[in-house]
Amino acid sequence: MIITQTPFRMSFFGGGTDMEEYFRENGGAVLSTTFDKYCYVNVRHLPRFFDYSTELVYSRIERVTEVENIEHPLIRNTMEFLDIHEIRLNYEGDLPARSGLGTSSSFAVGMLNAFYALKGKYVDKKRLADEAIYLERVRCGEAGGWQDQIAASFGGFNRIDFNAKGYEVHPVIMPPERKAQLEDRLLLFFTGFTRFSAEIQADNASSLRDKRAQLREMHSLVGEAEGVLTDKRADLDEFGRLLDHSWKLKRRTGTRVSTDTIDALYERGRQAGALGGKLLGAGGGGFLVFYVPPERQGDVVNAMCGLLRIPFHFEDGGTRVVYYAAESYDPQGRIPTARGGQASQRMEEPS
Repeated sequence: MIITQTPFRMSFFGGGTDMEEYFRENGGAVLSTTFDKYCYVNVRHLPRFFDYSTELVYSRIERVTEVENIEHPLIRNTMEFLDIHEIRLNYEGDLPARSGLGTSSSFAVGMLNAFYALKGKYVDKKRLADEAIYLERVRCGEAGGWQDQIAASFGGFNRIDFNAKGYEVHPVIMPPERKAQLEDRLLLFFTGFTRFSAEIQADNASSLRDKRAQLREMHSLVGEAEGVLTDKRADLDEFGRLLDHSWKLKRRTGTRVSTDTIDALYERGRQAGALGGKLLGAGGGGFLVFYVPPERQGDVVNAMCGLLRIPFHFEDGGTRVVYYAAESYDPQGRIPTARGGQASQRMEEPS
């Protein structure tokens, strides 16, 4: 049995410039972090006692005898890609899917990590990110950028640069006390709305050529915001003001990025004392994050009454195998069993 834990991500600046059709020609960059809300993928080989060979449990339950009959496109394509058969897979998440936190990409990365562990293989974080991008964007044909898969795999607070050759991940180096101050000034609220990111991304991508000026400016804000974080002499509140500017630019990149309800919630937060904020993800609903000075946080929380506030902390680990119990699996027909009779053991990454 394998259990992987993969974080969700919070993207602050540069979203949209991570779309391949944009950054291959223009370059791009995002500033994002992962935080301590996770998805868990539990995988084991399924004993041959049933009239089905594979059982999948996510928002629904699928039981099939052939991989090609799996309805979930990402699971089906990943199992075909890695030649995985006869499994029971369970997915659980700390936060709801389709909410702007890169949940589908975290699932893709966590599932890949689990399948490789099931095969007894260690795969580095870049390969997990690259293959998750390939599976979602190529095999499944879903519209969207590359940042979610990279963030989920690598973890941490990073600047991710995109260019014609691909991408590079650069950890944002800031003093621990400054990082703690930033964390304390961010308030996260669930709007209650969920949506399919791929649908919104496809709608927004159709107008990318008409939004190059906004995207170039959004790209430039990544460097400005990184400078605020890494320069301890800079006013940290400028990060919040830049978030406000970036969100206004983002709203102009697609008709489905925001809604009247989201706009009203955002303005309510600003009037209560937030210096800036944004809707996380492609848009349309999900989670709102605000940058709020400590003395105004009570006012913003009161202004967002009726919305669920989500406490969180930054995390640095990325995807990981948190439980590993080796199995003896014979595709020719013997029943899978725990290897050597061991109830469990940890699989450690090589140093």
